[in-house]
Amino acid sequence: MANTPQSKKRARQNETRFQINKARRSRIRTFLRKVEEAIASGNKETASTALRDAQPELMRGVTKGVLHKNTVARKMSRLSARVKSLA
Repeated sequence: MANTPQSKKRARQNETRFQINKARRSRIRTFLRKVEEAIASGNKETASTALRDAQPELMRGVTKGVLHKNTVARKMSRLSARVKSLA
C-alpha cells in the first residue's frame, strides 16, 4: 500500500492512465473488429473503408504508447493483404 504522499499520487496517476489506456485499447479493438467483419462478409469496398478508418486509430495507439509500433505495422500489413485479396 502507498505510504508516502508521492507514492499515493503515483497510485492515483496510474489508475487514471490505466482507465484511459483501457478505453483506447477498446476503441482500437472495435475498429479492428469492424475490419474483420467486413472481410468476413466478402465486401471489398466496405473492408477497405473500414481499414482506412482503422489506420489512424492504430497509429494513435502507437503515439500514445498503448501499442508497439511494430505490432501495429504487422497488423496493418496483414489486414491490408487480406483486404487486397478479396475478389
